[in-house]
This record gives sequence, structure tokens and C-alpha cells, in this order.
Amino acid sequence: MLEELKSEVVRIAKKAQNNGLCKHKSGNVSARDPETGYVCITPSGVDRDFLTSDQVCVVDFELNCLEGGKPSSETLMHIECYKERPDIRAIVHTHSAMASAFACLNRPIPSFIFELFIFHLDNGVIPVAPYALPGTMDLARNVAETVKRSDLALMERHGTIALGGDLNEAYENADYIEELAKIYYTILTLNNGQDCKLFTPEDFRKWKYPSQIKK
Repeated sequence: MLEELKSEVVRIAKKAQNNGLCKHKSGNVSARDPETGYVCITPSGVDRDFLTSDQVCVVDFELNCLEGGKPSSETLMHIECYKERPDIRAIVHTHSAMASAFACLNRPIPSFIFELFIFHLDNGVIPVAPYALPGTMDLARNVAETVKRSDLALMERHGTIALGGDLNEAYENADYIEELAKIYYTILTLNNGQDCKLFTPEDFRKWKYPSQIKK
């Protein structure tokens, strides 16, 4: 069932581990099939180096496991996010180091760079979803409520979550959260803990594709 999608989940999960976004079996990856509505998600406690597509779990929105191993303990969070955001088809949850540090401080990442406007962020800020015990419905609802207005989010005292139209986009978004966190840390370090000048929502609204470029 959904063999191609399961293979893609494996590929992205391995990529996230190999690139340092998900070490020590942490984090999870999922993708939603638009035809069946089923979600393919990484299993619990499996080292990505040894992960195979037959271990990837297929679950429905009622949390029935239809195929594969034992689903990730964060399956509730993924399902609740898909319910809130029917426009997205993939989720990557990581424990990347620098972004997780900001999450532990409950410190949103502000609009210090213009590219943040492309991520559907409320006021250009990467928000922090309120803490709840991992694997609980409270956490799932907290995160799902937060991603209503953002494709990127930190999870208080936990990690990050990134949404996308497909697995490649979700992975790139997760990777970008970590890069943004590193840049923001550097800004704070160089500026004695103070923010640089930030962009405003109006700055984001004013941007248009250059009319001088003809196509």
C-alpha cells in the first residue's frame, strides 16, 4: 500500500538524520496521500540508517494503523496538523540543535530577514507552540493550532515542525528553520543580545514580483 510514498518517507527520514536534523532516532516524518487520505509516517524507535519502507506505518485519521510497524508516538500531532491544514501534504518534525535551543527558551524567531515572508508566517515570526507532554493530544492540539498561521514553528522545550506541499518542501523548510536559528543566534551574539532592525508585516505586504522582468 502506497509503496512510492513510503519510499519517499524513508528517503527524507534518512536525509534528516544524515544531515544532523534528527539524531539519536529523534524526530519523525510523514506524508499524506491525497487520494486515500491515509498518512505514511516513520515508526517509533527505529534508527533511520536501518529504516525500510515496509517498516513505515500507514494510518488513517482515526489513528488506525493499517500497515507497517509501531507508529511514531507523535502520530497524533501529525494527524491533527493535517486536519487543520488540508492544503499541506507532508510534515517533518526535528530536534535540530540551534532551533531547539530557541524552542527551549520559548523564544520566537523574528523577521530579521526578508525571505521569511514566503512561509505564511503570522507577522513574519516563527512562532513557538506551547509546551505539552510529548505524544499527548494536548501537544497535538497546541501544535496544530500554531501551524494554522505558519508553515514553520518551534515547539516549546521540544524541537521544530515544518509543513510543506510535499516531502521535499517540508524537509527544506525544516532545514531552513535550523539555518535561520543559527543566523539569529549570530545576530544576538554580535549585537550584545539585542535584535537587529526587523521587518514589519507591511514590508512583506509591499513586495511584488519585479514588473521589469518580461515573460
